[in-house]
Formats: sequence, structure tokens, C-alpha cells
Amino acid sequence: MKTDTDISIRTMSPAEVDLAIEWAACEGWNPGLEDAAGFRAADPEGFLMAFVDGEPAASLSAVRYGDTFGFIGLYIAAPLYRGRGIALRLWQAGMAYLGDRVIGLDGVPERQADYRRSGFKLAWRNVRYSGSVAMTAPNDTRLVPVEPDLLPALLDYDRGFFPAPRARFLETWLTRKETRRSWVLVDPAADAGGAGRVTGYGTIRQCRAGWKIGPLFADDPADADLLFRRLASCARADPVILDLPEPNSDALDLAKTYGLSSVFETARMYRGTAPSLPIDRIYGVTTFELG
Repeated sequence: MKTDTDISIRTMSPAEVDLAIEWAACEGWNPGLEDAAGFRAADPEGFLMAFVDGEPAASLSAVRYGDTFGFIGLYIAAPLYRGRGIALRLWQAGMAYLGDRVIGLDGVPERQADYRRSGFKLAWRNVRYSGSVAMTAPNDTRLVPVEPDLLPALLDYDRGFFPAPRARFLETWLTRKETRRSWVLVDPAADAGGAGRVTGYGTIRQCRAGWKIGPLFADDPADADLLFRRLASCARADPVILDLPEPNSDALDLAKTYGLSSVFETARMYRGTAPSLPIDRIYGVTTFELG
């Protein structure tokens, strides 16, 4: 294996985050058209790039969510720089940045052995389903588009589905409307104060190919179905993509009900004690890159 000793590693600029996402597209990961803004909002210092002679060689996101949790993603070496030890040095820098936090990642199955050697253990499989549904939006007054005044209640609801607070990320992820739509399901009868109670929410965003749903969280299968139909209607005739945790049988049934087919999978792995998450209420993960 050829090695390079003159390697520099530093935080990515916004343009370099765009480059890393372009690399992800070339790998067939089909990122969203506006993913970069939400990614950077999560942790501006957590996007690292390795350079050889000033040229971008490898990327890695190592996002800190508070003091207890981190997530690894966008781990890509440019084809010219593979097999030279560059990505490994970048990995080590990212792991050092995250410190002793519990760390999660979504890795392709063939890399599981590598991740196990770094102390990661398999928690479950996430499976990508895709297909065209050409769906009409349901008419239900409980469905409300996400607006800034709903964010406090929505952020509170999200805390039950993610290992750490992620307000900075979600405030950007849910409110950018150029190529994405977010909806929340509010049960007005569930709150005597009249404000209603959030029972689910989801986002769909335009990708290089089709529209990807993520997250999709709901209290029960009926709520998940309603949210899915509202979100999927935004795609019109374009393909809809849903990344779901395989242990949630109701999520699998939802995908199959609307004719979606399995096209890809990742291994959700953690280093440290795996967080206790309500898998039975997670119908679509937010993103393979940030958890």
C-alpha cells in the first residue's frame, strides 16, 4: 500500500462540504439537493477533509451532538487517493474530535468488520426502499405544515427519537422550503389546553434522483401512514425513497403497502452503549450521514 506522509487535515469550508456531498452522489448515496446547509448547522466544526499537496483527498463528518453523542458519516476517499492510508488518518482525526462520546454510524455491510475493529457493534439494519407512488395528498385537518411557531413542540417531540438534542440541525432541516416539505401531525383532542399534542412528523426532500423521506416518526401505524401519504404526494410521479429500520415491522409493511422495493441497506452501529430508541415508532431515519 502506498502511503502519503504529507497529509493535512482541517475543517471543511462550506464549498468543501458541497464537494463531499458531490462525492457522496458519485458513490450512489443520492443526497438531497440542499443537505449541506442542514449538515453544517448541526456542527460546523465537525466536517473534516484530508488534503494531499493541497488537493482534497478524503472527507469525513464527525458531528457532535452535545457532550454525550456523536455521529460519523460522509466517510469517502476520492478514487485517486484510495489505498494510501489517507482515509484512515482522517478517521483517526474524526474519532479524536468526538472523544469519549457514544458514536453512531450507518455503514455499508462490507465495512462492518473494519468498524468492529474500531469498537463499533451492530445494532440493527436500516433498509432503503424506493418506488413511484403518484399519491394524492390526504385531506386531514390534523396535518399541519411545519412553521417556526411549531418548532418548540416539535423539538420536544423529537427528543424521544434521538440520543441527544439537535435543535440547530432541525431548525434548518425542517424550515428550508426550496426543495423540501415538512409536516407535523397534531391531535387537538389530546391537550386540554387547546394547543394539541404532536403525534408524529416528517420531512421529504428532493434528491439527485427522486424525493427522500426522513425523518418519519409517529406514535402508531395509522399516524405514520397518514404522514407518509402527505409527504409522498409532494413527489408527484417521481420516486419516493424511505430509509427504515428493519426491526420495525410496521415500517416494512408501510413500504410494501405502497409498492416500494428494497434497493440498499446500511448497518447501524454504535461504539459505546447503544442508545435506547423507540424503533417501533421510527418509520424513517433522518439521514444516513447524520443519524
